[in-house]
Amino acid sequence: MDGSKAPHVAMLPIPGMGHLIPLVELAKRIVYHHGFAVTLVVPGEGPPSKSQRNVLDSLPSSISSVFLPPADLTDLPSCIATRISLTVTRSNPELRKVFDSFAAEDRLPTALVVDLLGTDAFDVAVEFHVSPFIFYPSTANVLSFFLHLPKLDETVSCEFRDLTEPVKLPGCVPLHGKDLIDPTQDRKTDGYKWLLHNTKRYKEAKGILVNTFFELEPNAIKALQEPEPGLDKPPVYPIGPLINVGKREGDDQMEESECLKWLDNQPLGSVLYVSFGSGGTLSSEQLNELALGLVDSKERFLWVIRSPSGAADSSYFDSHSQTNPLTFLPQEFLEGTKGRGFVIPSWGPQAQILAHPSTGGFLTHCGWNSTMESIVNGVPLIAWPLYAEQKMNAVLLAEDIHVALRARAGDDGVVRREEVARVVNGLMEGEKGKGQMEGEEGKRVRKKMKKMKEGACRVMQDDGSFTKIFKQLVL
Repeated sequence: MDGSKAPHVAMLPIPGMGHLIPLVELAKRIVYHHGFAVTLVVPGEGPPSKSQRNVLDSLPSSISSVFLPPADLTDLPSCIATRISLTVTRSNPELRKVFDSFAAEDRLPTALVVDLLGTDAFDVAVEFHVSPFIFYPSTANVLSFFLHLPKLDETVSCEFRDLTEPVKLPGCVPLHGKDLIDPTQDRKTDGYKWLLHNTKRYKEAKGILVNTFFELEPNAIKALQEPEPGLDKPPVYPIGPLINVGKREGDDQMEESECLKWLDNQPLGSVLYVSFGSGGTLSSEQLNELALGLVDSKERFLWVIRSPSGAADSSYFDSHSQTNPLTFLPQEFLEGTKGRGFVIPSWGPQAQILAHPSTGGFLTHCGWNSTMESIVNGVPLIAWPLYAEQKMNAVLLAEDIHVALRARAGDDGVVRREEVARVVNGLMEGEKGKGQMEGEEGKRVRKKMKKMKEGACRVMQDDGSFTKIFKQLVL
């Protein structure tokens, strides 16, 4: 490398704040600890959102950003996997222009790091003799499924959801077909075809950077790093946890101030934080059952609420409710939770809430960013997956790592108020150290989460595994 100037890396996040945040954290680490310059090349189907701009404008000068002209997706369905994949594919001509400008300035990057469904950008990297890498923002378990999907597609004749036996991959928790990532639930859809298309290109990467760490998923990581007959896979580097440890960009400062003040006045570890991430929404019926379950639980809670929707991922591309979500809450909830609950519409300062000493549990959709933030802060979980790979994450967290209790839906797919109260009491009674049966599992989950927090802290130290792994990549 030329010692007169910093080595340059380009990164291509796919749409969605949940994908931008960990890539930004990766960019910050390699700038601060390894002296790199980073350019974030941001594709999309419209102008950048306020939240995107807030994140990118807050970065140091060695991390620059380029917004590609919007891709035309007016002919596409609402399927997330299809829209994300084609946003990247149709942005390749504009990405090529950006690389032309890099070449003209004699600052071609040494690597292009693309997000998990951005592999068509490899075409541009190869044209400019730039090494392509994948940043995988979810688990080693889900990455293993992605790497095995092309072979599974050839060998499984039925729909995955109709498999009578769990899918068993080396080092991974066995998964029933109905728990696999959403696009696999109907193999005739474009979403499945685009998922398969991307996973077939994973072998072209020079390496895969995955947002996890060894103590969290030791068996899956070990299996991914060992040769496997019949599977062509790049080197896998666990570089997590990558989390936002400061203010979450896009927060409403007044709501932030009020909810944190409220937390300041609650007993240590007494509050259950309830949030379904930047993309998740509940149906009207499910919102009602959750509200009434919180009433029945008698526990303290802080709830980031969005307006109900028939689609679980309806706020993926726009995380702010269009109508006031508080108007959907039942009267029984408003009367039954006075003094022990705090409700925030649309968006909350999650990093600060999870780091707050009054927060004792997290009812979560099992998005991996939220999960990592919980682990770093030692906050145990109630797993309530909604879409994408979240069911896979929920199985891992509840049945393999044992840092979560699982909220179980009935045959109609709805988690009823009785189940909400049961699982909330189970987790929070464990915090209080009560001896009754409902709190015993909660205590075990807390103990395991404390151990995972300690492991995450070791990894994040200056001489931790991230620093050592990244030195391998740089040299």
